[in-house]
Amino acid sequence: MLTRTSPPAADTDGPDYVLEGSDLIEQPPARRGRLARRIAAGTGIFLLLLVLVLALTAPLSKSLKPITAPSITLLSAEGRPIARKGSVTDLPVEASKLPRHVPQAFLAIEDRRFYEHLGIDPWGLARAGGRNLVSGGVVEGGSTITQQLAKLAFLSSKQTIGRKAQEAILALWLEAWLSKDEILSRYMSSVYFGDNVYGLRAAANHYFSRRPEELTVEQAAMLAGLVKAPSSLAPTRNLKRARERGKVVEAAMVQAGFIDRATAKKLPTVQLVRGAVKDVPSGTYFADWVLKQMGESEPRYGEQRIVTTLEDRLQRQAAQAIRAAGVGGAQVALVSMRTDGRVVAMVGGKSYKQSPYNRVTQAKRQSGSTFKLFVYLAALRAGYTPRDTIEDQPLRIGNWSPSNYEGKYRGIVTLRDAFAHSSNVAAVRLSERVGRERVIQAARDLGVTSDIERGPTLALGTSAITLMEMTSAFASVAKGDYPVRPRGLPEAEDDSGGTPFEGSVRRNMMELLWAVTHEGSGRGAALPIPTFGKTGTSQESRDAYFIGFAGDLVTGVWIGRDDNKPLGDVQGGGIPARIWRAFMVEAVKNAPAAAAPVPLELPADEAVLTPGTPTEATGAYDIGGYDVDDSPLPAEPLAPELAAPAPAPEDEPADEPPPPAEDNPPAPRNIPTVTPPPPPPAPRDEPPPDDPDGASR
Repeated sequence: MLTRTSPPAADTDGPDYVLEGSDLIEQPPARRGRLARRIAAGTGIFLLLLVLVLALTAPLSKSLKPITAPSITLLSAEGRPIARKGSVTDLPVEASKLPRHVPQAFLAIEDRRFYEHLGIDPWGLARAGGRNLVSGGVVEGGSTITQQLAKLAFLSSKQTIGRKAQEAILALWLEAWLSKDEILSRYMSSVYFGDNVYGLRAAANHYFSRRPEELTVEQAAMLAGLVKAPSSLAPTRNLKRARERGKVVEAAMVQAGFIDRATAKKLPTVQLVRGAVKDVPSGTYFADWVLKQMGESEPRYGEQRIVTTLEDRLQRQAAQAIRAAGVGGAQVALVSMRTDGRVVAMVGGKSYKQSPYNRVTQAKRQSGSTFKLFVYLAALRAGYTPRDTIEDQPLRIGNWSPSNYEGKYRGIVTLRDAFAHSSNVAAVRLSERVGRERVIQAARDLGVTSDIERGPTLALGTSAITLMEMTSAFASVAKGDYPVRPRGLPEAEDDSGGTPFEGSVRRNMMELLWAVTHEGSGRGAALPIPTFGKTGTSQESRDAYFIGFAGDLVTGVWIGRDDNKPLGDVQGGGIPARIWRAFMVEAVKNAPAAAAPVPLELPADEAVLTPGTPTEATGAYDIGGYDVDDSPLPAEPLAPELAAPAPAPEDEPADEPPPPAEDNPPAPRNIPTVTPPPPPPAPRDEPPPDDPDGASR
């Protein structure tokens, strides 16, 4: 029931009412007061605890220490530093010793009330909030210079309420312990100015070749303007935008009363005078590749230590194998990865100091007979087996005729024999029979993203593809599913898995790759354990490859010239295969037995013969023996220009090689495509390129 019908007077401490069931019951004033005090006390305790937690988690002591500029140290898989990418820094500045217009430029655009607030500026926050509300977006920030300095103490710049609260506490802490000039000096000495340059002294030298004590008004205004968006406003990248932003700062200096309007109008256009930059070692071919994988992000102050997939022992072994080979004036590249894509060794050229151009990841070269991996994979998918036969004899398609190395033909051969001895005419015939689109699809499935030649020369590897792409494709066969994505960071592993090979396709592909290293063109690479691989040589011996795997290690080796000139009589089964073997024989020495692929076994009802001898009935081969001939193979004669003097000293960098010759295959001629039977594939519109006789083996 209702015991009172009117509320008490506003100025009295009258009773209150509470609802009990369906009735309103009068509550005494004392109880109401106690409830209000409890709520207030609880709120106060909560706020106190919140401030205490934020203060304990905020790096208060760290905020008073000098700020460390960003640097990244890459570690090998074993934890040894392998490369360091640092920032361009210099000695700190003192605001009181700079010309007045230098700190004024920063104050005008970043924090005009700097000398009036206590680290947090309510007026600035209100002004920024109002302008952002009117514009419908964030056009102005309300952070003070003290708050920005506090932000640099965090290793994370995530925009969260908790982080902003910690930033405010740090700002108050800094104001309590440091003078205004000390805060401003630290800010100007630590802030980022683009181009990997941190601090006003380093920026003044980098952009204007002078000390900060010598900066003019317009130069100081441009530098102060860069702080808003240093990566995009850096004048070395976008001088026009940097100048425009500098004019905005000059106008702000006028509004703040630091300079008059007449002075601002007379200021000249800023000109860059680049200063000397301290050399900061960026590491190696592998380090550059990993840093690119990491992508560009907002600078993080302090040192980052990042573990990579590179393995010390294997990287040293790769360098040793290449040094021992002696390739004269040619270049050489090697990449080795686990079957899950972890890159454990990478050599992108003979000398990183002479040329940081990475021939593993950047150079697109004709892949030669290594591309036959996709031709035969497409055939196996279409139902062919290694024991099926194909014609290894002259062939003409329109006005073009492929030819085998040294003009040798074997007549009717099994696919296994044709692949082992890298028959060009057999590969072209097979490509035409299964269809070029199926061959291209096989390459795409195994991770090739480069443009692929669609004419009849497709099968001979006339497409320009990187060594990394080709090695990753072989890794897919070694692993048993596809594609394998190469990576240099352990945490980047893709847990989504791949697509398993269909039925017996992988087993048959392994049989073909085994035949190359034990019976065919790649015998010089055979190891004491099951070895699988493929040789490759491009048109006029401009490129020579060996790519293969043993155990759980997949390795690709390439030799060529940056100017794309011929190598002479150099084949994939020669120097590249010997480099591959020299590396792998040590790399897999301690590999666990379980890591090796399961040895292939023939069905029990098929005869076992001497390796390389086909049966008349089935064309089967024995692949059970793994004896290796350790006698050294004679070195192929290099072209005269390859027998060049030793490379230039390490302290004399060479120009980066021009990639156009590598990226542009021969121009096609207007020759109609005629496909041979049986059965004819769908007609193709694309004409073949110039005659690459003997191009691929």
